[in-house]
Amino acid sequence: MSRSNEDHLRWARLAAVVADDRKAVDTLIIDVGDVLAVTDHFVITSAANPRQVNAVVDAIEHEVKLAGGPSPLRVEGKEEREWVLMDYGAFVVHVFGSEQRDFYQLERLWGDRSRLDWAGSGAKGN
Repeated sequence: MSRSNEDHLRWARLAAVVADDRKAVDTLIIDVGDVLAVTDHFVITSAANPRQVNAVVDAIEHEVKLAGGPSPLRVEGKEEREWVLMDYGAFVVHVFGSEQRDFYQLERLWGDRSRLDWAGSGAKGN
């Protein structure tokens, strides 16, 4: 079954909403599709500690699946719980510990790309 770009964007927004619900901070979605062949969007968020990183990752995976979305193609970094990358194909979720986010500064690296609004999108209710 083929999934549309609208579905992928809805699930990326849902991932952002779920992260926010789990008290992750500085959550954003960056459109990288025009310059990156492997994915269309990055969802980037930060958690205060390794336990919260794990809770955010688990909640995102559960809620996206519950909304009819896919499971991640792969998840990297879950054991270390410092920077977890959830690869959904059309979008990639990065859940950082605060120190790792400050160090890698992905949003600065992709600073010339547009950011998408997700707050209040109602993505969870769709």
